[in-house]
Amino acid sequence: MLNLLTSYIQKEKLFSKSDKILITVSGGIDSVVLCELFRKAKFNFGIAHCNFKLRQKESDEDEQFAEALAEKLNVPFHTINFNTSTFAKKNKLSVQVAARQLRYEWFEQISEQFKYKYIATAHHADDSAETFFINLLRGTGIAGLHGILPKQGKIIRPLLFATKNDIIEFAKENKIKYREDSSNASDKYLRNKIRHHLIPALKDINPNFQSTIAESINHLREVESIYRKSINKKRKSILKEKDGKILISISELNKAKPPAPYLFEYLNPFGFNSSAIENILKSLDQSSGKQFFSGTHRLVKDRDLLIIDTRIKKPEAGKEKTKNHFIKKNQKELIVDGMKLNFKSFAKTSSYNLNTNNTAANIDFDKLKFPLEIRTWQKGDVFYPLGMKGKKKLSDLFTDKKLSLDKKEQVQILTSAGKIVWVIGIRMDERFKVAADTKKIYFAEQV
Repeated sequence: MLNLLTSYIQKEKLFSKSDKILITVSGGIDSVVLCELFRKAKFNFGIAHCNFKLRQKESDEDEQFAEALAEKLNVPFHTINFNTSTFAKKNKLSVQVAARQLRYEWFEQISEQFKYKYIATAHHADDSAETFFINLLRGTGIAGLHGILPKQGKIIRPLLFATKNDIIEFAKENKIKYREDSSNASDKYLRNKIRHHLIPALKDINPNFQSTIAESINHLREVESIYRKSINKKRKSILKEKDGKILISISELNKAKPPAPYLFEYLNPFGFNSSAIENILKSLDQSSGKQFFSGTHRLVKDRDLLIIDTRIKKPEAGKEKTKNHFIKKNQKELIVDGMKLNFKSFAKTSSYNLNTNNTAANIDFDKLKFPLEIRTWQKGDVFYPLGMKGKKKLSDLFTDKKLSLDKKEQVQILTSAGKIVWVIGIRMDERFKVAADTKKIYFAEQV
């Protein structure tokens, strides 16, 4: 088994003999066997153990065992205690996800502090097969079907060449002592259900299941490599980033045949699952304005774009928050959400030429009541567009201007005593325009 280990490390280019490796040790048979193999190979390594405080006395005994193992092997020992249940509740995570997050963050800290080049886990071929079926059931796409990878950044898995039976036989032959985790016997977790029920059934159907699934996983890795190249090749033409938002071109996406896998790969990192992505695909030929939400992001379907931003919570109907800013009579400038506005007032002269740019407003000063107010627009807002006699809803104005939902949400309005003076950057109100009898001009400009 030692020869198989060293051959696998060389084949997968996991590390060189001079590298310092941190082995994550639970005290179970897999991690203890990995330590013994590393000892036999004379690799430079240390042991890290996490006590998650989930099994009371048993957890403490695991920690004591790991420390004794490190002492026996004469290697550095690192340990930490976590209040995993409290962390899981506070962050609204499952205990499994919380434990994973805690341990890998700590492993990273230890590797940096003590100069370990790689972090080795004791995952083996059976673990990889179980992961394959977990991901298949969860619908994670082709990325989930490659099983556990031998190397991901600083994480290495030197035991993936071995089956659980190989590890058990090695432990017996070398009279290796290890700890039994009582939670492994429970069917509480999906992995254990697959391990205890699905895998044995598949082995009954195909006695060579282990080698068959390993071969299939290797083929899927090769297929994934080709798939990734195609996805990444199209990425530049389909997906752009602008002003902190992700923009996906619908026309370019439709050129990709079929578009579904491309959209899945581009949206999945933002928390959109298969069901949501299927609904987004159906919306591509529908009118704009529809919104979709993942746990962390929002996607807006615009005319030719899918716009993704990090607005976490969908606002409740009628409870949209407005931001209000007040302007005093002699105030010269104001910055609102990154937009700068300058203000000045002066006597009207016959030689003055009105600035007709939409980024500026020429206002009759005497028609204003201070303080003025700048706020985000709301549904139901009405104004009298400059040059028109009647009133108009802002929502209708935005439709005429073909503003995307994303742009609509950014619109600010200048008001006086509750009346709209200027839809900033778009259009002024007729009631506040500079007329023949205007004596003083209030000039507002977006810069």
